[in-house]
Amino acid sequence: MGFFRSQFLKVIEWKDSSKDTIVYRYPIPEKQEIMTSSTLVVRESQVAVFVHKGKIADVFEPGTYKLSTGNIPFLTKMLSLPTLGDSKIKAEVYFVNTKQFSGNKWGTQNPIIMRDEEFGSVRLRGFGVYSFKVADAGVFMREMFGTNAVYTVSDVASACKPLVIQSIADTIAESRISALDLAANYREFGDEIVKGSEKEFGAYGLKLCSIVIENLSLPEDVEKMLDERTKMSVIEDKIGTYTKFKAANAMEEASKSGNSMAGIGVGLGAGVQMGNLFAENLTTTNKPKNSVKCVNCGEDISAKAKFCPVCGATQGLTCPKCGSVVSKNAKFCTECGEPLKTKKVCKGCGEELKSNAKFCPNCGKKC
Repeated sequence: MGFFRSQFLKVIEWKDSSKDTIVYRYPIPEKQEIMTSSTLVVRESQVAVFVHKGKIADVFEPGTYKLSTGNIPFLTKMLSLPTLGDSKIKAEVYFVNTKQFSGNKWGTQNPIIMRDEEFGSVRLRGFGVYSFKVADAGVFMREMFGTNAVYTVSDVASACKPLVIQSIADTIAESRISALDLAANYREFGDEIVKGSEKEFGAYGLKLCSIVIENLSLPEDVEKMLDERTKMSVIEDKIGTYTKFKAANAMEEASKSGNSMAGIGVGLGAGVQMGNLFAENLTTTNKPKNSVKCVNCGEDISAKAKFCPVCGATQGLTCPKCGSVVSKNAKFCTECGEPLKTKKVCKGCGEELKSNAKFCPNCGKKC
């Protein structure tokens, strides 16, 4: 009895010290054997699989087991083990690591072609990381493992990476999101890819746990075009700000010099015209809402403008009651019906005069 007891394995367990081992075949010394009285220890994030003649017999979840004919029913049936006493178990034991393996890199070897409403057909390249784990040890052993003594993450990643890239391409193409908005949807893409890959990964007994998209990039020529568009927007904004600044200075200088309202309009028009000269070379100016033609130069201006911002010409008379601008020859306001009186102006300097004035208060010329 002492001889036989020294030959059987008392405890069968795997203390995993590696970070990338998925399957480990337990080594059985040449002069030792597994007996029904042996103890099997399966740690957390492990599954023990008994294999007999290439076929999976029994699968053990985490826990401690005293092997007996009662807890290895399929193996007992295969070997016809007696129900009493110690019996030899002629089988191989494989430990499958079921923890999550993260930090696996993915990248597009060939670009992903997608249709974009703004740019047409564009080519995307991307990279990131993903994590997976063994969800069904039996299916995984049958479909991927074979009879190797050790199976690592790199062995599984070679099969997972094409599935990940395929899911990414399908998800992006079906989303119909503009290329400019892709970066704002990386997290949503990751969630959809995980959901859509359940069937493909499940066929190998695996589960895609998460995927992180670190970057999706456009071709270099498209990125240059986007950079140019951004520059144009910045320049256009600066020109608009500069134009407003010059117009404000023109009005201030005109008010200090004591010129007429017409002079203010000329100064304002000069400032706006300077801005338009720059803007016309970069972008097409938008036509103002409710616009009319200037009575002098024909430029499109606001219907409520009293002076043309291009040439500074007065656009008509101002109603003293409602302030509406009407035609120079109008006798009544078209908005409120107020009678309009023709204003008396100096023929020399254009200063507005009172109806009974005999001399211009600005230049002294006789009216």
